[in-house]
Amino acid sequence: MSRIGKLPIPVPDGVQVQIHGQNVTVKGPKGTLKLATDPAVQVQLEDRHILCRRSSDEKAHKALHGLTRSLLRNMVDGVLKGFERRLDLVGVGYRASLLGSKSLNLALGYSHPIVYPIPEGITIEVKDQTQVLVSGIDKQLVGAVAAKIRSFRPPEPYKGKGVKYAEERIRRKAGKTGAK
Repeated sequence: MSRIGKLPIPVPDGVQVQIHGQNVTVKGPKGTLKLATDPAVQVQLEDRHILCRRSSDEKAHKALHGLTRSLLRNMVDGVLKGFERRLDLVGVGYRASLLGSKSLNLALGYSHPIVYPIPEGITIEVKDQTQVLVSGIDKQLVGAVAAKIRSFRPPEPYKGKGVKYAEERIRRKAGKTGAK
């Protein structure tokens, strides 16, 4: 049995879970999330706990078992607390600003500013010009948006300039040495 998949997911107070066949809806104080599960995994609600059971011991079903349980756990955590990723802009002249509540304006050393439209369900805060906070209830979407913003100028290993996650450590390389 999957070590992750067999663990029950406790449903805290303030969170409602509805299961209609293969569709799971989780409602909480921060919003609502929906998931269509694979038919190989049965999801049940028993005593304020969500349980996932797979139909067979095939390798694909074992993988789906753990995946489904992890996705459901992230949904419960998301509607209760939410998720966030912090990004740091490192470099001279690198800065971020919000254009209303719909777009993020980034100056990353290119000849033009990068205007990134903020997807539905995501909130972006600019703490100061070099710190961006991406938050929302969908863990996958928060991670994807943060990765997209980072991809506009990934950190480079020589000077460390670029957009990096706050907890990310940049492995630095030595530059060229003069020829004698």
